[in-house]
Amino acid sequence: MKKQVIGILAHVDAGKTTLSEAMLYTTGKIKNLGRVDWRNTYLDTHELERERGITIFSKHAVLSTEKINITLLDTPGHVDFSAETERTLSVLDYAILVISGTDRVQAHTETLWHLLERYRIPTFVFVTKMDLAITGRDAVMAELTSSLSSGCVDFSGDGDASELIAMTDEKTLEAYLESGSVNDDDIARLIAERKLFPCFFGSGLKLEGVDKLLEALEKYTVSKSYPDEFGAKVYKIAHDKNGARLTYIKLTGGSISMRQPITYNPLGGEAVEEKITGIRQYSGAKFENKEKAEAGDICAVTGLSATYAGQGFGYEAETAHPYLEPVLRYRIALPSEVDPRVFLPKLQMLEEEEPLLHIVWNERYDEILAQIMGPVQTEVLVSLISERFGVDVRFDDGRILYKETVSGAVEGVGHFEPLRHYSEVHLLIEPLEAGSGLVFDTACSENLLSRNWQRLVLTHLEEKQHLGVLTGSALTDTKITLISGKAHLKHTEGGDFRESTYRAVRQGLMRARANGQCVLLEPYYSFRIELPSECVGRAITDIVAKSGTFEQQESDLGTAVLTGQAPVSTIGNYARELASYTHGKGKFSCRMAGYFPCHNTDDVVAEYSYEPTSDLDNTPDSVFCAHGAGFVVPWDQVEEYMHLEGIRIKGEEILVPLEPKVIQKNVNIDEKELEAIMEREFGPIRRREYGAAKTSQPKVIVDTSKIKKRLYIVDGYNLIFAWDELADIAKNDLEGARNALCDLLANFKSFTGRDVIVVFDAYNVKGAVERKFDYHGIHVVYTKEGELGDVYISKLAKEIGRDYSVRIVTSDGLIQLQAVGTGILRLSAREFKDELISNDKDISEQLKAIRERNAKDEKDAREKRKDEIIAELSKKKGK
Repeated sequence: MKKQVIGILAHVDAGKTTLSEAMLYTTGKIKNLGRVDWRNTYLDTHELERERGITIFSKHAVLSTEKINITLLDTPGHVDFSAETERTLSVLDYAILVISGTDRVQAHTETLWHLLERYRIPTFVFVTKMDLAITGRDAVMAELTSSLSSGCVDFSGDGDASELIAMTDEKTLEAYLESGSVNDDDIARLIAERKLFPCFFGSGLKLEGVDKLLEALEKYTVSKSYPDEFGAKVYKIAHDKNGARLTYIKLTGGSISMRQPITYNPLGGEAVEEKITGIRQYSGAKFENKEKAEAGDICAVTGLSATYAGQGFGYEAETAHPYLEPVLRYRIALPSEVDPRVFLPKLQMLEEEEPLLHIVWNERYDEILAQIMGPVQTEVLVSLISERFGVDVRFDDGRILYKETVSGAVEGVGHFEPLRHYSEVHLLIEPLEAGSGLVFDTACSENLLSRNWQRLVLTHLEEKQHLGVLTGSALTDTKITLISGKAHLKHTEGGDFRESTYRAVRQGLMRARANGQCVLLEPYYSFRIELPSECVGRAITDIVAKSGTFEQQESDLGTAVLTGQAPVSTIGNYARELASYTHGKGKFSCRMAGYFPCHNTDDVVAEYSYEPTSDLDNTPDSVFCAHGAGFVVPWDQVEEYMHLEGIRIKGEEILVPLEPKVIQKNVNIDEKELEAIMEREFGPIRRREYGAAKTSQPKVIVDTSKIKKRLYIVDGYNLIFAWDELADIAKNDLEGARNALCDLLANFKSFTGRDVIVVFDAYNVKGAVERKFDYHGIHVVYTKEGELGDVYISKLAKEIGRDYSVRIVTSDGLIQLQAVGTGILRLSAREFKDELISNDKDISEQLKAIRERNAKDEKDAREKRKDEIIAELSKKKGK
């Protein structure tokens, strides 16, 4: 029997849930037909869905005929929940697009069609509510072929559609001209290749046309061949009524069983291993516990704590960045008695289920912000928060989510050189096409900056959401390329390049602002307005006044259709206005078109009143050193102090210094004379134009607000006495050994971006109090008198294990045993040393330097003691 996962999609109120109910009833899955208006449908199980009469959460049901077993995924139709719909597409074998015969193709219908095209989902079309439709089947088919695809063919009529089917594919057409027919295998192939889209007409409510749709699914779907190798796609995270965390997956290879360990990478974290504690096969509100699931199955598993929607298991890769994103940001207002910092983790549970919420804590204004698709979603969130957490919240009116980019190439320079620190970074900042996001690359010669430092700069570029300098909105559609940089052999330490990299981005943006090259972007809608012809003049006037563009489409007698684009801020609420002046006869629909230059930049910038030089978390200034002390240089004076040659930008020509300046030792010659000699010997110097390094791959930024951070908790003294190099130092200088370990850990954090807490046991130190402080980006803890380090580490790991991906670094058997009990990963001192060395060869060199320094210290101590003995003997002899 065939096994297929089929999604059902539609514009809101098109009749999708009613068709799902009809399919379940026709196949015998349910005995009685439910209705949306009766609030008793099989798949709309949540009280909010039944109250509102719309699907809010994707759910699935299992139904069967004699020839096919279908897992039907029901998806939300309202545009505010379209992100939930998009997440299901990655696990579908086929889709059914439901279109209302009364409303026909809407703007959101076209959005869904684009999504199906993007994810390459073979699609059947069902036009429902034909018992209520005024226009006939031919008119609807004409709209489907013009608005969706010429491959849409009517399969529900009595006539022969073979000729229309054959015309969708050249090879099939040749066979048809020879034989006069098209066989079922060819039809199935054309559907799978998305060249043919079978269309059916009927009424879900009256069960008309449902049989023909099911017969087509039996006949024209092709079973997938799955590999034996394990693979799975995560498409949804949810929590059941008891709070258990559910990871919804589709098995795309192999199988899974109860208590089977799964190794996977949390978002932005390193691999963890957890056991599956439950496998559930849901159908509506009920589920059946399974011992095993096989390739092609949809199921919900428990026991996995750090999964996320879009994640791939086994051989499966992560799903691409979503096409649909929120364009509005809302402030969440909590009751006065609720501490927002305490309540924030609860809201982040909702973010697991809806990743695009981007719940963030705004430190500057002490407020919680969320990115939301629209007002209906805010109403649903208010209800969910009250239901789950017993807290009544409210959302403000929402603000447009602006973004920023640049219009031309500019160099950004960052320098960080307080006493005993050093780094300098030069970045090329360039514009990209709309919708590109942020792309990072390197074109820096390794003669200027070694490869490990270059990797570190790219890591720092990726780890932060960079803000523009007009309104402080997120930077997008920009390529940032490392073109040169400098480290100090002795003084560059962990965190130095983070400082210079951040400052270089901001300094470049400030230069772009001074040059008039900063661009504020705002979201735009593509809209469709259908209204009486006598009102079209008013609509055109409104569109122009709202900074929109339009085209007039062909329409029926007495009706006009306008399509175009306009800013969300101006056109978003036009439906009410349209309904007012057309007395309810006008129809307005819209979908997200993307981000484009803002129509009223000056007004928005004035409203935000953002002062980039006052944003100390994102400073454009640099730090230089003179006379043994660091001093701050404002961004517009950095070029006067920087240590490396900058790039030259002339129009579209970008010249980059690719090699460091080389001057012969003991030869008194300045740079101009050296350059003249080189030109005489080898001809004119030609500096290569900017281009991406051949060996580097572009790296796209990810939203890190939802990343479960990696954290290493290090047993300090255990590591010191387990490593020969550090133990040697500790024999004579315990503080020096602690400092050496902290330096290594700070560099490890800088190279990898992983948070580190190092704990030193002060159990036997009389009068010791607990001390905590930061050392070059890592956290250092000294326990209080009477508190064992292993006790402190175990307690700390238990407290933060839910929020971090934790590894305990120790060779202490007791701590390792306790770590096993809590499911936290652990590393021995030797394993961690190997990991340090594998992350960067310079760490190996640092360990070598420690050994050499230790040997030198011992030699110096012996020489010093020898001198002391000679001095004592001379003194005695003199007496």
